[in-house]
Amino acid sequence: MTEKTTPEDLLDFPCHYQFKAVGVAGELFQQAIVAAIDQHSVVAADSVRSNPSGKGNYQSVSVLVTLQNYQQLTKIYAEMRKVDGLKMLL
Repeated sequence: MTEKTTPEDLLDFPCHYQFKAVGVAGELFQQAIVAAIDQHSVVAADSVRSNPSGKGNYQSVSVLVTLQNYQQLTKIYAEMRKVDGLKMLL
């Protein structure tokens, strides 16, 4: 059995993948995250989840998509890093 040593080897494509972003509360942040992902993969309306923080200042946005290859994964993360109000990507 071959040991998987590169990030590309850790996932078998195509695969379902959940992106999670934490940022400022509000509809605009969620829309911006979905738009960033939608540039490189189809985002179904029922695949988006959002949870507010305890005080309501922040929110986490989770989006489940099907990825076809590793390059698609890296492009989506690059687009999400550009979103205003982003605090963290998981």
